[in-house]
Parts: sequence; structure tokens; C-alpha cells
Amino acid sequence: MMQALRRSSKMYGAIAAMVPKLYLAYSIWFWMEFVVQILSMTIFVYFWKAVYANSATIAGLDLRQTLNYILLAQILVPVVQNRTIFNFGFLVREGMVGIELLRPMDFQTRYYVESLAGLALSLVLKLPLLLIAWLVFGLTLPSAPAAWGAFALSLLLGQAILFYFDWIFACLAFYSTETWGLSVVREGMALFFSGAILPLNMMPAWLQGVANLLPFAQSLYVPVSFLSGITPVSDAPRAWLVQLVWLVGLVIASRVVFSVSVRKVTVQGG
Repeated sequence: MMQALRRSSKMYGAIAAMVPKLYLAYSIWFWMEFVVQILSMTIFVYFWKAVYANSATIAGLDLRQTLNYILLAQILVPVVQNRTIFNFGFLVREGMVGIELLRPMDFQTRYYVESLAGLALSLVLKLPLLLIAWLVFGLTLPSAPAAWGAFALSLLLGQAILFYFDWIFACLAFYSTETWGLSVVREGMALFFSGAILPLNMMPAWLQGVANLLPFAQSLYVPVSFLSGITPVSDAPRAWLVQLVWLVGLVIASRVVFSVSVRKVTVQGG
């Protein structure tokens, strides 16, 4: 058993090690995203300063809290972006699903390892943006280790939640090879309901209810709210419990949905 575990660790470790190499191969995309995110932060800062020009607080948040949240959300917004639907569409179009399933590793675990490695790399690459936000836009970060701990665990849980949700959503590629439209719908919903554009507590109550029924807020709003001071650290255990419920449910659902959907490809000879 230990030998099998070591073999699996080496396989998945090799997959994780490939992720930085892929980023380096397309470094132009990093710089383009870097510039776009700086522009986005600049626009959002001036927008919210104008919004708060005649108000001390909005929805219980002052300007500093809102700016802290928005800056962090814009830095971490790639967390809610995912290419699983594109990957599935490519495998279906190229008839490679069967080949992938025959590899000596779990298909879903392989993609999850890639996702985790991508998250770790993304966090490292966002450090220059964090420095710019601090120096130029006055971003303030908590000094309490508890706030960082709450953020880190919540971010890991939220990323896992979104991965398994995207796995379910990506199974639609087995029924339609046109994945671009599906991706646009998913990205739009993720950006809005994750809280990437504005804090969820500024939304009307009914819209907050809709956001709570979707998994996107768990991946961005919940962790960022701890780091920005919107949510007190004392609420962390409750937030983690909610995230764990989401995660367990989506893990089970993703396995069931995939096992049913992949038969469609088999029937079509994909």
C-alpha cells in the first residue's frame, strides 16, 4: 500500500510540477493580465471614491473597508476563472476522453492537483500586485495571524468547491461540443455572484439569497471578507462548516454526474 501511495505521489507531483512550466511557456499572458488588473484596480478605486463622496458608510461599510475588499477581490479574481469546460470540450472534439480515462491515475484527481498547483502559482505571481495595491492605493492588511489563517483555509475550501462545481458544469461538454457560450455564461455568473465586482452585503436581500444558493461566493467573497475585515474571525468556524457542507455535496455530485455524462461520449464513440 505504501508503495502504491509513493507511486501516486510521484505521478501527481510530476503533474503539479508541469503547471509552472506551462505558465512560463505563455508568459505574455501573465503580463497582459498584470496590466489589465492594475487598470481594473485603478478604475474601481476611483469609482468607489466617487460613490462614497457624499456617504460615510454604505451597507455598514466605510470607504476603507470597501477599498480593501475590492482591491483584494480584484487581485484574487483569477481564482474564480476556470478552464475545465474548455478542457472537456477539447477532449470530446479530439476523441481523447477514452485515452485520458485509461491513464493509470484518477481523472478527476489529476485535474484537481493541476488546479491546486495553479492556485499556489497564481498567489505567488500576485505578490507584485499586492505590493502595488499597498503602495499606490493604500491597501491595508490585517496583522493578526488568525485573520490570515481564516483566509487561507477558507480560500482552499472555496477553491475546492468551485473546482467540483466546474467539474459538474463541464460535463455539459459531453452533450454539446460548443463550449464557448457555456463558458461565457459561467464566467459572467462567477464574476457577479462571487463578489468580484462589489461586496455581497451591498446587494439587495433577494440577490444575496441568490448568491448564497450558488457556490461562487464561497471561493472569493468568503475568504476575502476575512482578510478585508468585513467578516470577523470569530465567524470563521461557521463559514468553514458551510464550506465543508458545500464541498462534500459537490464532490459526491461531481462523481455521479460525470459517471452518467461520460457514457454519452462512449455511445458516440468519442
